[in-house]
Amino acid sequence: MVELAIGIILGCCALGAGMAMIAGIGPGIGEGTAVASACEAIGRQPECRSTVTTTMLMGCAVAETTGLYALVIAILLIFVAPGRFVNILLENISNLG
Repeated sequence: MVELAIGIILGCCALGAGMAMIAGIGPGIGEGTAVASACEAIGRQPECRSTVTTTMLMGCAVAETTGLYALVIAILLIFVAPGRFVNILLENISNLG
């Protein structure tokens, strides 16, 4: 019974980490669109190159934080959460018996 509960905990943590990494799709699409628009703007008005590049880099840095937060959550779900949840499970089982 305990082995099944531990297996469910490990499986759910892995599933949650995978779902958290889906959040990496958004920054990739957003940054690609931003760079494409910046290249188009620079092509139309080359004299605005520095302004467009600076604004694009700031926007990409802000957009990238979403992907980094998702990565941190996934790492926590893989390495930290299973041990904590298993310890909580074992403590509750020992308190019952």
